[in-house]
Amino acid sequence: MSHLLLILQDTLNSAVQNIISQNPDPVSQTATPAAPISLINLLQQGGFIMYPLYLLFVLVIFIFFQRIFILINENKNYQFMVNLVKEQFLSGNYSLAIDSAQKMNNSMGRVIAKGIQKHEASIEVIDKSMENAAKFEIFRFEKNLNILSLIAGIAPMFGFLGTIVGMVQLFYNISATGEYTLNTIAGGIYTKMITSASGLIIGVLAYIAYNYISTLIDKKVNQIEIVVTEFIDLFQAHKH
Repeated sequence: MSHLLLILQDTLNSAVQNIISQNPDPVSQTATPAAPISLINLLQQGGFIMYPLYLLFVLVIFIFFQRIFILINENKNYQFMVNLVKEQFLSGNYSLAIDSAQKMNNSMGRVIAKGIQKHEASIEVIDKSMENAAKFEIFRFEKNLNILSLIAGIAPMFGFLGTIVGMVQLFYNISATGEYTLNTIAGGIYTKMITSASGLIIGVLAYIAYNYISTLIDKKVNQIEIVVTEFIDLFQAHKH
């Protein structure tokens, strides 16, 4: 009897070993790491909606550096030139003062030149003339700035639209082919989320660029207002 039990035990152990060898434990298997993918290849997975996002990104970069270049050039040696124009005006050399202001080749110089050209008029006329010139210069500073604000709003929307279109295509393909494996669904979803991520990144960049440039413009406007006030006081003292 004991001999028979030993035979049955050996047979059972052999059967178990065969089952294990044919169906290995999935937990014990080492997962194969996913192959690395480059950024360019990843962006290409986003589909056609990425092209307007590329355009919006180029616009953000172009407008940002264009405005930065203009505003940086505005601050070159402006205080030295302002003092020089003041000295020339006080010495009575009005033509030279106007010429020096115009040679500043920036908003500050153009506003000052407009005031000196009207120095014989009343203070109210001079103030209004310089104020109008300053408004024009501020408008020039803010050129295309509203485009950054617009991009900050619509870029994420484009991204979400691309994701929705991609998800519709994904589920349509699943219903048409009947293939709904986990790899198919996960692969389709992550590629469609690329447009959302790209849109959000572009929107954040546009928002940061808009606020940074707005801060620089506000600083420049304050500088112009201070100089205008200084020259209005100079004109009043000169008339007396």
